[in-house]
Parts: sequence; structure tokens; C-alpha cells
Amino acid sequence: MVRSTDVLPPVGLMAGPGAIVPVRASGRARPWRATRRLALSVAGALLMAGCTTVGPDYKGPKSELLKAPAAQGPFASATGMPVEATELPQDWWRLYDDPTLDRLVGEALVANTDLRVAAANLARTEAVVDEARDTYGPELEVEGEAQRRQFSRQSYLREDPIPPLSVGGAGLRVSYQLDLFGQLKRIVEAAEADAEASVALRDAVRVTVVADVVRAYVEACTAGEELAVNRSVVDIQDKSADVLRRLGRAGRIARKDAFLADAQTEESRAALPKFEARRKTALFHLAVLTGRPPADFPSDVATCATPPHLKRPIPVGNGASLLKRRPDVREAERKLAGATARIGVAIGELYPRISLGASMGTLGILKDLGTNATNHWSLGPLISWTMPTEGVRSRIHQADAGAVAALASFDGTVLTALREVEVSLTTYGRDLDRAARFEAARNQALKAQKDAQILYNAGRTPLFDLLNAKRTVAEAEVALSASKAQVADDQVSLFLALGGGWKQTES
Repeated sequence: MVRSTDVLPPVGLMAGPGAIVPVRASGRARPWRATRRLALSVAGALLMAGCTTVGPDYKGPKSELLKAPAAQGPFASATGMPVEATELPQDWWRLYDDPTLDRLVGEALVANTDLRVAAANLARTEAVVDEARDTYGPELEVEGEAQRRQFSRQSYLREDPIPPLSVGGAGLRVSYQLDLFGQLKRIVEAAEADAEASVALRDAVRVTVVADVVRAYVEACTAGEELAVNRSVVDIQDKSADVLRRLGRAGRIARKDAFLADAQTEESRAALPKFEARRKTALFHLAVLTGRPPADFPSDVATCATPPHLKRPIPVGNGASLLKRRPDVREAERKLAGATARIGVAIGELYPRISLGASMGTLGILKDLGTNATNHWSLGPLISWTMPTEGVRSRIHQADAGAVAALASFDGTVLTALREVEVSLTTYGRDLDRAARFEAARNQALKAQKDAQILYNAGRTPLFDLLNAKRTVAEAEVALSASKAQVADDQVSLFLALGGGWKQTES
């Protein structure tokens, strides 16, 4: 990064009443001796301005971290995982091949309130860019007045009264500021960088909204699936408890065994409202995300009991593609560009402002307006310069520090992006392993149930043993269902960490 102290001007120009004098960099004026000296000073300043633009030129973040092989290459946690090194598609939610989910995402992208706020903020920053670009154009001022006026006698040192007069005037002024030192250019650069950061922020909101919609949809469906599985457990326990009650009444077992079976059934039944509340909460969230009141949730999702499943491994790409795709990384980079441009804006305060101006008009008694006696005009340059003070240089140092902080923030955003992907991949992998163990346990329970059914049909075991085997299968299904729900949530978290596939299409 170029330091601002490397581009500070050695001399400046100071405009005084009716004269322009060269000054030392320290701010102490030299005696004015000759017009030739003045002309040479002005010419030298203009020549210097024509050869440079104040402040450092931004050519991308000078970050060693960004160039590191570990930040550009494959993800460490992707080894041995069911993922692909291909690029993440734009519409990643379509990998689920679920028309209902596609419809909900489309509705959210149109009606979500957070996206509307982001769009309004983007429009505001674009208007700021237009305002900054307008500084390159001429400023036009038109004025006119007419009034009946009584002039003061003392103001004209007269004893006799001055009769009231009808006076008026009209005028036109045009001015154009010459951007000889490039300060206006830096102002526009900073505004454009802010607008591009707002575009990235809008994309980040889109990524978050889409992920929230998918997560709410998955939550509603997994809660419905877990509710159905837990209800089957309650049904089996009810049957087992009924058998034990009959055995207890016949005196074949102790009554406490029947009471314990009833207690277990009620404990399982107590878990059902939890899943119903999870599903309702997800439905309310889904309604709000799509711009509707909570009570107006999608009715077709209210009965969903089959979570969406991916038909292929998740495409994760590598570090290089991630850092190009993540909106927060783009936002941090654009903020760095804006902070760099503001160094030039601050340095520009050390230089004079030169404008070309022209005015014409008429001023006097109403009846004489437009005559040679009241007409006036002017044409010429205006050079204004405020003596540089420590405050100006302090603002330059502030802008320098702001750029250093923006670069550090960019590096932090890069590290956060890489960390989130690695953590999401690790969590996803471990939960996949856990789900595989639960599936293996369920499969073994199914084998035991099959053998118990054969033995019961042959009259070699009682009904209670068969019911116990079925309950074991149902409980294994509960554990497997909860594990699969966690895996589905991990997938959404991984997509979110990968940047959601929302890539900026404009440079």
C-alpha cells in the first residue's frame, strides 16, 4: 500500500484578497515580489497536477494470506468426504430436486423484507455515486428578485429623504471545478466502491435468506418425520403395556411391570408435542421469510413428513473459488478499495481548488433593468486554497489507518470464510458417520425383529418378545431419524458457508 506521506506536495498555493502567493510547505508565506514569479508558481502547480492523481492507486488487496496455497487449494476436511471438487451451482437448492422448495425460494427472493431493505440501501448508495459523478459537471445558478425598497438616509450620508424605489435584478452564474489534482476522481472511486460493497451485501442477504428458507423447510419436514416415527413407538409401547396389563390381571407377572410399561409409554407420548412445536415454528418462520403473516404458512408443507434428499455429493470447489464466490469477501474487498480512495480524497485537501466561472445579469431600478447602466458580467478562473493545518494532515493519517484496518478486516473475512467451510465439512462428515452407525443399528434391530416374528409364528416365543423386538426397531428408527435431521441441517450450513452459490455477474 502506498503511504500518503509519499505523495504530499512540497509547495502549495494560497489565495488571498486579490492576489495568489506561493508558500512554503511549512505554511509560512514568502514575500510577493513579481507577477512573473506568481505565474511560474501557478504553472508549476498545474504541471504537477497534470502528471499525478493524489493518493495511492488501488490495484487489489496486497494480502499475502490471499496468495497462500492453503487458502487457494482444496479444503483439508474434504478428504474422504462424499463431496465433489466441482464448482457450486448458482441455484444450489435445486440439487434437492424438490418443486415445493423451489417455489418457496422463488417467493422469498421476491417478497422477503430483508431483501427489500438491502435493495433500498443499494439504491441509496447508487444515488450517492450519481451525486459524486455530478461534481464533474458545471454548476448553474439562476436568480431573480423584485422589491419595493426604502433606503436609509444615513447609509448614503444624506439629510434629505430618499424616495422609495422599485428595484430588482436577475442573474445567471455558471462554474466548473477543474479536477487538476484528481480529488474528484478519488471521491467518485470511493462512492463506486461503496456501491459495489452494497451489491455484495445484498448478495449476502440473498444467500442468508435462501439458506433460511431451505433450513425452515427441512426443519418442518424432519419434524414431521420424527413425529411420525415417535408416534409408532408410542403405538408399540401401548400394545406392550396392554399385554402386560392382561398378564398382571391374570397373575402371571407382578403388577409393577405393567405400571412401569405404562410409565414408559407416557414418557414417549410426552415427546410428541416437542416435534409438533418444532414443525409449527418452522412453518411460521417459513411464512415470514416469504413475506406472509405467520398464520398464512404454506399448507402443503404442514403435512410434509419426508425431508428433501440430495441426489449427488455436494460440490464444494476449492479455496480459490470460495473466495471469489463469497459475498462477504467481495464486500470486504470493496470496502478496502473505498478506504484506499479516501486517502486521495484527504490528500486533495492540501491542494488548491481551481474553478472556471462566468456570470451575467442585470441589477438596478426596475425600469432600467436590461440597459447598459444595470447590466454586468464576469468571466475568469477562481483559485481557492486553505492553508494546510495539522488537522488536514491528521485526516490523511486517519484515512491511512482506515485503509490498514480495511486490509486487516479483509484478511479476517478470508480466514473466517475458510474456517466456516472447514468446520462445516468436519461437522457434516462426523454426523454422516453417526447416521451410518444408527442405520447399522436399525438394520440389526430389523433382523432381530424378523427372527422374533418367525419364532412367534412357530409358537416358540410369546407375543411380548415380538413386541419388544418391534419396539427396539422403532426406537432405532427414532435415533436414525434424529440423526438424519441433523445431517440435513449440516448440509444447509455447508451450503451457507460455501457462499450459497451466489456469484456476482458484473465486474
